[in-house]
Amino acid sequence: MNTDEVLGIFREAGAVLEGHFILTSGLRSPVFLQKARVFMHADKTERLCKALAEKIRAAVSGRIDYVVGPAIGGLIPAYETSRHLGAPAIWVEREGGEFRLRRFEIAKGSRVVIVED
Repeated sequence: MNTDEVLGIFREAGAVLEGHFILTSGLRSPVFLQKARVFMHADKTERLCKALAEKIRAAVSGRIDYVVGPAIGGLIPAYETSRHLGAPAIWVEREGGEFRLRRFEIAKGSRVVIVED
């Protein structure tokens, strides 16, 4: 899947917003991609995450033990990508400004892919 196809999915979902946006970084942008509007559609999310999983498989040789995503925004794409990779999905939670693994353990030597929203 190329960039135009990804943007097409975002447009289909009404997720390409135009205006004046102040990003979390403090930078300003005339365009904002509202990912939640895509992730509320299982078919669109599946297409995006399947393509992401294919890119990961092409870049990573060997096994993938876990796919990790941040709660809350990264749960859906991490889960869906993990489904296509055949690996368990787990998540991290923000605690004191840092992401922490609270409900799971990852054994030393495990191979982890991080899917960030």
